[in-house]
Amino acid sequence: FKNKGVQLLLDAVIDYLPSPLDIDEVKGFKPGDEENEITRDHSDDDPFSALAFKVVSDPHVGKLTYFRVYSGTLNKGDKVTNTTTGKEERLGRILRMHSNSREDIDFICAGDIVAGVGLKNAKTGDTLSASSDLIQLESMTFPEPVISVAIEPKSKADEEKLSEGLQKLAEEDPTFRVQSDEETGQTIISGMGELHLDILVDRLKREFKVEANIGKPQVAYREALKKKTDVEAKYIRQSGGRGQYGHVVMEFEPIEEGYEFVDLIKSGRIPKEYIPSVNAGVEAAMETGVLAGYPLVNVRATLKDGTYHDVDSSEMAFKIAGSMALKDGAKKAGVKLLEPVMTVEVVTPEDFMGDVVGDLSSRRGKIAEMEQRGSAKVVNAKVPLSEMFGYATDLRSRTQGRATFTMQFDSYEAVPDSITKEITASIRGVEVEV
Repeated sequence: FKNKGVQLLLDAVIDYLPSPLDIDEVKGFKPGDEENEITRDHSDDDPFSALAFKVVSDPHVGKLTYFRVYSGTLNKGDKVTNTTTGKEERLGRILRMHSNSREDIDFICAGDIVAGVGLKNAKTGDTLSASSDLIQLESMTFPEPVISVAIEPKSKADEEKLSEGLQKLAEEDPTFRVQSDEETGQTIISGMGELHLDILVDRLKREFKVEANIGKPQVAYREALKKKTDVEAKYIRQSGGRGQYGHVVMEFEPIEEGYEFVDLIKSGRIPKEYIPSVNAGVEAAMETGVLAGYPLVNVRATLKDGTYHDVDSSEMAFKIAGSMALKDGAKKAGVKLLEPVMTVEVVTPEDFMGDVVGDLSSRRGKIAEMEQRGSAKVVNAKVPLSEMFGYATDLRSRTQGRATFTMQFDSYEAVPDSITKEITASIRGVEVEV
């Protein structure tokens, strides 16, 4: 299928898509002040601005940063400021990339798409700007990973190569995360789905010559409060010398999204310097959750009252009191487990339609719509990620390899109680009432 339709596609881009001169000037803001909007014309005369949209590790030249120039001009060797990080960097080489070759160039202007060598700190979504006239362009937003697996090298000798390879892949792909689990000592990789992680493990083998074993996929569940609750928490310790004293009265309630901390302390009931510690304690406790050790999300924490001791109170005591308040409040309010739900689109020949729909329903899927696309049927459904492991193989065997599917993250939704019990029992080893 080499070189089929490429010219037609490129001609269509030229004929039908707007030229940069047909659309509005590019909008950005002053670094650190999002209210202060700045615009740049698509012109060589305006100050330089560009957006890095891809980072690739190249065995010959090191790190290649692909960027698109929105305004201004730049010469090889010039310095630019990365306004996302605030660091100044020198552009050592500028490469015009062709499909299987690259060409060194000395000069770029508005509209060019090139790769730069020497931008050590640039990541996908960063803005590069003229140091004399700074602008930060709208960055790309990347979804949080929804699936995690443990990874380990097949031999001790590959340990260093594995961590180096994972680090380079994480630099290239903002939706891929690598972390160490302190409790188990394992390396955990997280991404947007089974296929995503399979491809990255395959790249480790091809590009970095590292053979790795991966564990069973783990779903990134979240925890959330069921209702609003008031709670009082006291942390008092007396140990001969100076003791510890922190006392808070708080209210916790579920909200649509994110985390909010509201301070309602009047007339110095708790000194101002201890209030951030209460917030830090609540956030630390949210990280480890209450029900099954998953992060607690979508909470508004309101600090309503409390007391302190002139001698024994400290930032640490109030941090622990804040943490205790969240744990106690969550138990009192009740906690539900949230799971990532994916939007799944299956394209299948009509003969297998019944099998495909039945299979999705058995995976706790909700069929949203079915439509005709040419001679094939298209099924759109929302299915929990935990039920989608191994789906690619199942779908192939049910449809004689003729159906295809795509899947992307949609939202977090509550897990049914019976499944919550199974998940908590498998993590804690005992069944928990929910």
